[in-house]
Amino acid sequence: MRYPLVQSVLIALNICRQSANAITIPFRPPPEDALRGEGLPLIPSDGDSLRAAQAIGNALPRTGWSVAVDSFQPGNEGNKVLDGNTNSIWHSQYNPTNAALPHTITIDMKATYNVNGLTYLPRQDGNSNGNIGQHRVFLSIDGTNFGSPVAFGTWLDDRTEKATSFETRPARYLRIVALTEAGNRGPWTSAAEINIFAAASYTPPPNGLGKWGPTIDFPIVPVAAMVEHDTGKVLVWSSYAADTFSGGPGGRTVTATYDPSSGIVTQRTVSNTGHDMFCPGVSLDANGRAVVTGGNNAEKTSIYDPGSSSWILASNMRLARGYQSSATCSDGRIFTIGGSWSGGQGGKNGEIYNPSTNSWTLLTGCPVAPMLTADAQGVYRADNHAWLFGWKNGYVFQAGPSKAMNWYNTAGGGSQTAAGARASDGDSMCGNAVMYDALNGKILTVGGSPNYQGTQATNAAHVITIGTSGTTASVTRVNPMSYQRIFADAVVLPNGQVFITGGQTVGSPFADTNVDFTPEIFNPSTNSFTKMLPNSIPRTYHSVALLLIDGTVFSGGGGLCGTCSTNHFDAQIYTPQYLLNADGSSRARPVINSISATSITVGSTLNIRTNSAVTSMSLIRYGSTTHTVDTDQRRIPLTLAAAGTNAYNVVIPNDPGIALPGYWMLFALNSAGVPSVAKTVQIRGR
Repeated sequence: MRYPLVQSVLIALNICRQSANAITIPFRPPPEDALRGEGLPLIPSDGDSLRAAQAIGNALPRTGWSVAVDSFQPGNEGNKVLDGNTNSIWHSQYNPTNAALPHTITIDMKATYNVNGLTYLPRQDGNSNGNIGQHRVFLSIDGTNFGSPVAFGTWLDDRTEKATSFETRPARYLRIVALTEAGNRGPWTSAAEINIFAAASYTPPPNGLGKWGPTIDFPIVPVAAMVEHDTGKVLVWSSYAADTFSGGPGGRTVTATYDPSSGIVTQRTVSNTGHDMFCPGVSLDANGRAVVTGGNNAEKTSIYDPGSSSWILASNMRLARGYQSSATCSDGRIFTIGGSWSGGQGGKNGEIYNPSTNSWTLLTGCPVAPMLTADAQGVYRADNHAWLFGWKNGYVFQAGPSKAMNWYNTAGGGSQTAAGARASDGDSMCGNAVMYDALNGKILTVGGSPNYQGTQATNAAHVITIGTSGTTASVTRVNPMSYQRIFADAVVLPNGQVFITGGQTVGSPFADTNVDFTPEIFNPSTNSFTKMLPNSIPRTYHSVALLLIDGTVFSGGGGLCGTCSTNHFDAQIYTPQYLLNADGSSRARPVINSISATSITVGSTLNIRTNSAVTSMSLIRYGSTTHTVDTDQRRIPLTLAAAGTNAYNVVIPNDPGIALPGYWMLFALNSAGVPSVAKTVQIRGR
């Protein structure tokens, strides 16, 4: 995903060969000519190079508009944000006393427009006082009823223009509520210019296709993400800088955390592990910790512990890697393979991490060669983003993206066994694979392309069925998607259906061209896809999507290319139709009142009590994702046994290859298919 293979240059981030000993690879930026191959200059971020994708729609003329603010300093009135002069500012009152936060600015456009975005330019006079951090954006027709926010989040504390896009709504008034000052320097708010954007036309979204909710503004481009099991918060990260991965010093990563319960987005820079965690492998271990490997600092391993909100330095991998995949195994160890994007090209055979001993072991019997695609850019791309699934007895199933499928046995020094071809499917780089029914070994694969970039994507879909480890997999070609997709994201839902969103019809990293705006849902009962409600913000290369504990989907990111125009510092929430009535209002949901235990072993019986009758339940493992890959998510359908009024017993599968060790979301669904908010359960191995 970074740059194409340049045959004339050894892309030598210290080429790493197989070694029995751990090695240290210092960070070196990619060569300039290789970056140019993807249109990326070797320009380190200086804090002012940040470029956000422009707001969707067209900027409205501001003639005749008026502004109302909660306070202002004489000489810095609210109307300064409309005067076209970037040297003038609105500033909240600071003399003789400071007006307290929050501060509000409301713009009256004097007519109703189809509003879908805004830009906020902080002051440009070299002073950062009053830069808006946490904020909320509201729209109104009448200036009285503003309803819920169309956008909220946190803007980065710098002088660059911020862009916020959201789903189109008719409005005459736009209101920004500044909750914090971005640098916590004081109780102030300031702005140089505010522009508002609108669509040429508006058609109310139809009911019955789900709903795209508010936009969440981030101070970084979300390129990797995970859901924290103890809070339901979403942790995202990019690279050493908010807007680019290239030209950096290495050794640090900027992160942000979104709290769905409060709508607050906070930010943090992680430097104690000395790890630039761009383009890593990510897996959640048995204790719900994110084990993040390789990337820009290609040999590194960092672990995020949600319980303590801390990042921990772990042992280096034996082989330096970037764009590898990893998977949690049935015994709690973590397997990784591939990753020639960084740390040298080729020979990225398997190795395994033991969290108990904090040690990596090379698996000489797990060669990468059988899973290579025939990418036009060679091994630099051919071993990227493997579709891995931990399975029974310590095996890992590799479903793609190569058309050849394989089993990797992680016992001893490891071994590899061919699992057959994925029917008539070709290599499907940057497609998606989701285990939607782990109990029956069912995996959906969709999309992808023969090459990482520059080639038409496919709309092909297949269902793979795996059973006994090491045997040939069964593959069924099913009805195709409505759209060809590469760089899309796929999320399994509590009802076993799979939500696919974003992507492009032709792979073009860092470009918002040939965008798939219309998501689809796969129904395993019919092996077919149904188009859902389109969104308005492109989600292509470097986008992410995850299931949240309330059954909605977090979808965000895209870009991270420095001074390009496709950096998406935001996310959106998609509400599936199962949470909505026919008129679009929220459905009444079942509630899980209690569960008999929150930490159980495989094979255990769990007693669950609800507030009303339910007809099905499922477990979905908490997810982590980057670069279209989420090897953590999988779903287990549960069989209910009545145990009294609104009380049920379920038995957890007795195989840790099916019920992988770690944290799971437990959903209860009623007869209408409406899921509860999830309860969290930790499943332990034998």
